[in-house]
Amino acid sequence: MESRFWNPRTETGGREALEGLQLQKLRDLVAWTYESAPWQAAKLRAAGVGPDEIESLDDLRRIPFLTREEWMASQAEAPPFGAVLAQPREAAIRYHTTSGTSGSQPLAVLDGPRDWEWIAEMWCYALWGFGLRPRDTVFFAFSYGTFVGFWGAHYASEKIGCLTLAGGNMTTEARVRMIAEVGATAVCSTPTYALRMAQEARRIGIDLAAGPVERLVLSGEPAGSIPATKALIEEQWGAKAADTAGMTEVGTIVMFECAEQPGGAHIIEDHYLEEVIDPETDEPVGYGELGERVVTSFGRGFIPVLRYRTRDLVCRVPSGRCSCGRCFDIYEGGIQGRVDDMKVVRGTNVYPRAIEEIVRRTVDPLEEFQVRFFTAEGIRDEIEVLIDLGEEVAAEPDLSELERRLAEAHEGLRIGARVVEPNSLPKFELKAKRVVDERHVWGDEQEKKVM
Repeated sequence: MESRFWNPRTETGGREALEGLQLQKLRDLVAWTYESAPWQAAKLRAAGVGPDEIESLDDLRRIPFLTREEWMASQAEAPPFGAVLAQPREAAIRYHTTSGTSGSQPLAVLDGPRDWEWIAEMWCYALWGFGLRPRDTVFFAFSYGTFVGFWGAHYASEKIGCLTLAGGNMTTEARVRMIAEVGATAVCSTPTYALRMAQEARRIGIDLAAGPVERLVLSGEPAGSIPATKALIEEQWGAKAADTAGMTEVGTIVMFECAEQPGGAHIIEDHYLEEVIDPETDEPVGYGELGERVVTSFGRGFIPVLRYRTRDLVCRVPSGRCSCGRCFDIYEGGIQGRVDDMKVVRGTNVYPRAIEEIVRRTVDPLEEFQVRFFTAEGIRDEIEVLIDLGEEVAAEPDLSELERRLAEAHEGLRIGARVVEPNSLPKFELKAKRVVDERHVWGDEQEKKVM
């Protein structure tokens, strides 16, 4: 009988066996780092941590954090890749960068053959776990640039045996027409672009909901786990949608939503050791508490990644929350935001993810939206949501209900909303950048940031 699991032995082997495997992999990783990665080994020595000192998983906390700032500083001192490589540049077969939303300078990484095989394997866990099988035809609405994105998923689709279609260098209309013409049963894209393709399909008269697409695999943005956004995607495509999340620093995905759709994503725990900490105190938080993800990756063959601070906000819950039978714990709601995404307006914390949830649930029709922070009268921080309906309307909609819900969710903070010219807001294929911060910072020259 066909298994629901890509790797049944580790996915269903129980927590005790899983933690034993993680401990052995952690020892091996520390030993390899000492042997092959001088830059990271120096950090371990300074902390007094060697392979022989790793006696339990609790010893992971003795290893110092790795931050993006350290990694970027190393890259600046020894361009273009820094001192983090554990193999010579000549051994690499791939070059990738971050998509640029986490800092002004992209992070550049190299991958070798071992990395690339492993990167595809991680995506196999996700695609197979969501229900993709060799009989599927999978379309990738992806540009295939230096952003790692769905590269690994493409090769995973081939590895599973699916008919795999690359949708790079195509207009949105051409992609939608190809999906319909070839009878694609699965589509991989960002959540934002899935909605964009649905808009385009309506414009050209293609009924996606009546078509053959059964599954959408989403990645690249937290929106894939926002209930209102996900529900809208599923409604417009007439298909199930699953969230995944990863990062360039580890080269591939770290978590995936299974076919049971438990409202969160399973951590691929046989290949990662994940911690959730209080971003202020650095102390671990328990199940059900929001904190920052810290990842240790066992799969990279080119760069050791030990206790990397992701700045992602997550809430970890036990694997039993899902009925699928996996022993992998779950991040409830996927990536719930970022530590550095939070904005403070007159003492109130504002999270872009929460705003998107409310906007998607309240405004229909909706082409795009943008969250704008600005300084009023030179002294007062304000926030407003710009609404792009995508078409001319006889009368502008009443946005008072949207404003009421936004205020209710933000301790009574007034958040204005207004309609802008149709199709005036930018559209996105990869990571959407919907937050514009134009606030004046006293003592500095005023800057405009697009987060």
